[in-house]
Amino acid sequence: MPEPLSTAQVEHVAKLARLRLAAEQVERYRGQLSSILDHIAALGALDLDDIEPLAHPHDMTNRLGDDIPTPPMPLEALLRNAPAVEGPFLAVPKVLDEGGG
Repeated sequence: MPEPLSTAQVEHVAKLARLRLAAEQVERYRGQLSSILDHIAALGALDLDDIEPLAHPHDMTNRLGDDIPTPPMPLEALLRNAPAVEGPFLAVPKVLDEGGG
């Protein structure tokens, strides 16, 4: 089994998820995340050589929910959670050059 996560690792994951955690939450999640990783390691150790891969475990496809319109998120809340903003817009890294391609 992998060694338990450190406090710094949990804080790093929380930062990536844009979560602010209190010290007691970090400790609680450290134990929970370590347990999840232990379970994943146990699954990874299984011998599945004789098991035929499945493309999908069920015969059903396209199980879509009803398309129900909902009000949009308030602009202030969206911008407050964005990593970078420019005025009323989300700032994202440039992906195209000046020629558009």
